[in-house]
Amino acid sequence: MSESKDKAITGGEFLIRDVKANEIFIPEEWNEEQLMMKQTCLDFVNQEIVPLLDRIDNMEEGLMPSLMDKAGELGMLGISVPEELGGMGMDFKTSMLCTEALGEAHSFSVAYGAHTGIGTLPILYYGNEAQRKEYVSKLATGEWKACYCLTEPSSGSDANSGKTKAELTEDGKHYIINGQKMWITNAGFADVFTVFAKIGDDENLSAFILTKDMEGITLNPEEKKMGIKGSSTRQVFFNNVKVPVENQLYEREKGFKIAVNILNIGRIKLAGGVLGGAKGTIHDTVRYANERNQFGRPIAKYGAIRGKIAKQCIDVFALESAVYRATQNIDDAISQLTAGGMEKGEATLKGIASFAPECAMLKVFGSEVLDYVVDEAVQVYGGMGYSAETRVERAYRDARINRIFEGTNEINRMLTVDMILKKAMKGELDLMGPAMKVAGDLMSIPDFGDAPANVFEQYHGYVTNFKKAVLMVAGAAAQKLAMQLAKEQEVLMAVADMAIQAYVAESLLLRAEKYANQKGEEAAAAHIEIMQAFFFDAGETLGRAGREALLSFGEGDELRMMLMGIKRFTKMEAVNITSLRRAVAARAIEANKYPF
Repeated sequence: MSESKDKAITGGEFLIRDVKANEIFIPEEWNEEQLMMKQTCLDFVNQEIVPLLDRIDNMEEGLMPSLMDKAGELGMLGISVPEELGGMGMDFKTSMLCTEALGEAHSFSVAYGAHTGIGTLPILYYGNEAQRKEYVSKLATGEWKACYCLTEPSSGSDANSGKTKAELTEDGKHYIINGQKMWITNAGFADVFTVFAKIGDDENLSAFILTKDMEGITLNPEEKKMGIKGSSTRQVFFNNVKVPVENQLYEREKGFKIAVNILNIGRIKLAGGVLGGAKGTIHDTVRYANERNQFGRPIAKYGAIRGKIAKQCIDVFALESAVYRATQNIDDAISQLTAGGMEKGEATLKGIASFAPECAMLKVFGSEVLDYVVDEAVQVYGGMGYSAETRVERAYRDARINRIFEGTNEINRMLTVDMILKKAMKGELDLMGPAMKVAGDLMSIPDFGDAPANVFEQYHGYVTNFKKAVLMVAGAAAQKLAMQLAKEQEVLMAVADMAIQAYVAESLLLRAEKYANQKGEEAAAAHIEIMQAFFFDAGETLGRAGREALLSFGEGDELRMMLMGIKRFTKMEAVNITSLRRAVAARAIEANKYPF
């Protein structure tokens, strides 16, 4: 692996670069102001949302907009909006922390995320000065609510195939928009609609800002959904809607660019939101396990329950480590671009886009961690977990949408590999050199070297090997399948799973190491336990995914050699995984919450 010490890391580069612990941000480093912001959001959830969850899910008329108004009064709708536009002007990392805190808010978190993310950001980042002053200033305070109209009945993942049309009037002063959108969050109470349509015979989408008072906009009734029942989701119809030309957003045929870049933001924000939701569910799980008695003692005393609580905590701690590592990388990229003279909005988009692979990976990992957490929460609750009287039943249903939101997890897995390979083809990443070196390593006798000086050196060796496994499989697939690789979706998804595990494992290791460097290994005992337990599972996942990929295209001696390579690159010293998980669970049970 290369050092690249003098150059800021970029997206996907984690595969070929040795990252040092002092290069990343860890959640133990939040400052007082940031923690106060988080607490404000948590207090809002506990005081304003949780007592009203049933009323919210019943879609009581006017309730959700009124809650959005309250959030606006507290400044929560404009955290990342510049102060001159009525916002708080906070950095990306602080906005992520608030997103995490609000992730416990069930349907409200969806309405909030749609408004502050896909509803506000296209205008903030792509609008001209007049559009930003007109719309963003009202969206930041909550005076107006926003929605984002991209998906159509015939265009989901293939967003650019939408059929909504915009025709320029003869006098050149208006566009006439006709079409249909579906699954539009916040549509029932939105004042501002960002609508994607094709002008005339254009191949690519353009974007427009519409307001609810424009004649010709109609809505279907609210959709009935499995979960997030309190969020407004409607179909929106545009029948000869007359839109002033000055309401076109950005440039003609650049709508798809807007959509892609806003999705990058949405993906990592989703990872932050599900992190908060998962922590809240663990709180409920641990408390119930401590209170529920069977056979004369709390069920938290039983190993089967402790194992579930432990894995919930381990996966969530790992997710948190990776989310804020990537978030700081994005903040650093934004700062570097603005220091170079780039306008803040453009720098933000470019900074986030440069880490698009990490955004996709974290969206996948985060949504699947939350699914695991809520599923096991229901299991710990037993029959009560299946009852609508409990919050975990709602959490279970609400969680399921996250594997579909912001592009399905299957799409995001394939995008992860595609984006990294494209960076390599553009010369932004040197994947070929490291991949060829790994191929050479397979033919050599392993260098066992000296014994590791400490647990962190040992686990850095594991991370190096995890990355070698990814490079070996990805390089062999690219070489063997060439132009057919894009069609081999199972292979792409397996490589993505390997990359995700390598990235998250490294993030967790770096967090534990940095904290130990700051506070000492004894203070970092819980971090080390979680790290060792996570690596146990990560190695298994990497090995399985690597074998599946290789067996789908490898042959003969080459296949046998690479299978031996997978075994070698995922080999780790034995650990007592049961003892590690018991230690993690004991900390949560003693604290009666998620304590890390």
